[in-house]
Amino acid sequence: MSDVTRTKHGRPVHHWRRDVVELAALFTAVAVADAVANLIGHGPDGPALLLISAVALAATAGFHVWWSRRHGHAPPTSDTGARPITQAGPSDEHATTPRAVAGASTLWRMRTTVKDEPGSLAALCTALAGQRVDILSLQTHPLAEGTVDEFLLRAPGELPAAEISRAVSRAGGTTTWIERADAHDLVDAPTRVLGLAARTALDAAELPLALRQLLGRCTIRSLPATSLGGRRAPEEVPAEGTLEDTVMRLRAPEGGVITVERPYLPFTPTEFARARALVELDARLGPRIPRSQDVLTLPEGSAITVRRADTRDVEAAKAMHERCSARTLGMRYHGPIGDADRYLNHLLSPRFGRTLAVQTASGRIVGLGHLLWDGDETEVALLVEDEWQQRGIGGELLGRLVAMAVDAGCESVYAVTQASNTGMVAAMRGLGLPLDYQIEEGTLVITARLGTTPVTSLLSYDGRQGQVGGPARRD
Repeated sequence: MSDVTRTKHGRPVHHWRRDVVELAALFTAVAVADAVANLIGHGPDGPALLLISAVALAATAGFHVWWSRRHGHAPPTSDTGARPITQAGPSDEHATTPRAVAGASTLWRMRTTVKDEPGSLAALCTALAGQRVDILSLQTHPLAEGTVDEFLLRAPGELPAAEISRAVSRAGGTTTWIERADAHDLVDAPTRVLGLAARTALDAAELPLALRQLLGRCTIRSLPATSLGGRRAPEEVPAEGTLEDTVMRLRAPEGGVITVERPYLPFTPTEFARARALVELDARLGPRIPRSQDVLTLPEGSAITVRRADTRDVEAAKAMHERCSARTLGMRYHGPIGDADRYLNHLLSPRFGRTLAVQTASGRIVGLGHLLWDGDETEVALLVEDEWQQRGIGGELLGRLVAMAVDAGCESVYAVTQASNTGMVAAMRGLGLPLDYQIEEGTLVITARLGTTPVTSLLSYDGRQGQVGGPARRD
């Protein structure tokens, strides 16, 4: 590397040896010029020869200056369109070319429709390459007329989405849709589908979440085959389901209807087939929930077990209702106490959410916690038998439910209670999360905004009798 290109504190480095050589060359040139001038000046054509020599020297000097500027080591002054140059690091000490800075990039998910003819996809890729957009993955969804191409793109950070859409439109793309993506979208489609199928196979409550992750931002609602009043639901779909533009309806395994709606983007037949295959897998596997359980010891020494519950626990839950006071049931169900038992089949069904049960050593259920899928939102609800209240059970259930919501990718959870229910308010505040309160005619709605870190259990009991503070035992 030459002395001109090496820098110290951002400035060129010069050496005294070079200055001495330049001065010596200058004095030598002056001495030679004086000798030549004395020799020629005494001749008959001396003045003319001196004039010609001066012109030749001036022309040579001018040519040297031009040549140096054209072929020198200095960087060009014109803008070549290259990315900014960063200072070389230790590993680049012997590099012969400057290293470009990799600018900030943005991930985008884009979907557009092109004509089903040779060269249409190539034109699209060429247009994206012209904007320095890198195509990370591509899926094609054939239609009766045309093809829907779904891309995962990495674009320069300064390139707006509107500019990408315009470039795609000029290349023949229509009904283009684009939104920000994240690192989770880097997983290829077959791997993501297999992962969702595995989660669904382990837990029936995963089906709505798996459908949402499979189809993107959408609203999923489950309608039971019969209403709480015993009447058959008016909406029925054929066994193969129906697809209507932005709405698909699928036959639920237990006989109800699963409605998936995505108002901003029509579903393709390929997406409909994937969703139907996932629902069919759930139907073939039948009812199932993870059977793991945690054995905890309360401060006074009583042992309890926290486990997942489903419709097989309906009778035990009804027995708990009978032991609860009218005030406790009213706080939970916000309606006639006699209707409480009718809600249990819905609440305990894995199709509508997840339920945790607190069970004593004798097998009696003394507490229930529900995490309910409510379209785009998620509700949490608690019921603890009167005799077991004020022992931290409600907080323990709530902490576990919120951790499940975080794991499921929920942005927030809400609880509907009464303003006088100080126990539920205290449990929500004990989460340590940002809370929003809305109250109307005595009904209080508390919404907790979730972060990316799962909420841990609020209590930490050892599974061994009489000890507090250790980790819970999993059976």
